[in-house]
Amino acid sequence: MKAYKITGTFADVRQGRQPFCIEAAAESEDAVREQVVSSLGSRHKVKRWQVEITEVVEIAAEDITDHTVRYKVTGE
Repeated sequence: MKAYKITGTFADVRQGRQPFCIEAAAESEDAVREQVVSSLGSRHKVKRWQVEITEVVEIAAEDITDHTVRYKVTGE
């Protein structure tokens, strides 16, 4: 698995566009995009078309800050 940092915005009724920056682990960039859109939709009740991903960057194992992602990538 690889670790990615995903940044973008999603539509929020109260605040307009809400920025986000999420670390996630997946096999490919397409899989991590799907995972983030699904997660944001579930947590914030937004539709897929309301999520705008601006950047997806692969990050090194030592730069991961999320403990769950670190465990999925390195097993530690």
